[in-house]
Amino acid sequence: MCFYDANEMACQCWKWGHFRQHCAKEYRTGETCGMKLVMNRYKLAEKCKICTKIDTKERSIRKEEDRIRRWRKEHGRTASIAKAEEDIYAYQCDIQRLLHEREVKRGNLAW
Repeated sequence: MCFYDANEMACQCWKWGHFRQHCAKEYRTGETCGMKLVMNRYKLAEKCKICTKIDTKERSIRKEEDRIRRWRKEHGRTASIAKAEEDIYAYQCDIQRLLHEREVKRGNLAW
């Protein structure tokens, strides 16, 4: 049960920070016991990598939807519309995978 900092980001995600103190269980110099306890919590202004990726994919979806709206007004763009709809579906699948990954990661630390 060695002590570490925990960094909480603006998106409510967290990550382990710097090692701070050994516990009484570990007697070897320079080694940790493997169990992590929070010594200090710090709030960070930026978002985590996963949430940044989700934001990027959501912007891509909005961009493709705008293109589809514009192309529907034109004629003969059915192939472009179909490709854009496939891209949107792929982005939505990626977002679902990232959301699941974020929930798993959030569940690893109980405040």
